[in-house]
Amino acid sequence: MTATSEATGRKLTAKGLATRERIVRAAAELIYEHGAQNTSNEQIREAAGVSGSQLTRHFPTKESLVRAVLAWQADSIVARQQAPELGELDSFAALRRWADSCIASQDMLCGGCTFGSLAAEVVKTEPSHRGAVAEGFERWQGLFKRGLSKMRERGELRPEADPAALAHLLAAAFQGGALLDQAAGESSPLRDALYGALAYIESLAAER
Repeated sequence: MTATSEATGRKLTAKGLATRERIVRAAAELIYEHGAQNTSNEQIREAAGVSGSQLTRHFPTKESLVRAVLAWQADSIVARQQAPELGELDSFAALRRWADSCIASQDMLCGGCTFGSLAAEVVKTEPSHRGAVAEGFERWQGLFKRGLSKMRERGELRPEADPAALAHLLAAAFQGGALLDQAAGESSPLRDALYGALAYIESLAAER
């Protein structure tokens, strides 16, 4: 992995990368718990164990740190959905395993989607982050779209099935279900939303 300093534009050393990662992780946890607007530099410095100059060296503005958190969270979502046991999300069985893994994660974490929560906040308060939010969702939905396109090409889905629309459906089912889970404190809303979306996709299976 290569990265550059937000302040100097220079390539970071291994030590610099580790410090940057520590800052982003700490910021992501605090922002998820308190919101971007209610998370201060002092809280981030204390949680990450860095000085004010270190924080400024890597992220000269709050906006640059929020962008880094959005990118890190999007990377995490994409990585989780590229787990070996899920394959390329290009079969009904793989999509069912994905849904089951999401539900199990909610059971363990008792929280909503970290990326979605921050995205919902910053698109209202910081329109400049809209591009980073859109890119994160596009990367995530792109995994579904590619898998569903393969299923249609193989004749497993009917020709009229629209991979892009179905990708939107899966992402929306997850985001809405995760929010309802967070409000209810349990995972049945997410389970119902995901299984309902999968049932619709399965209804588009080509006849054999």
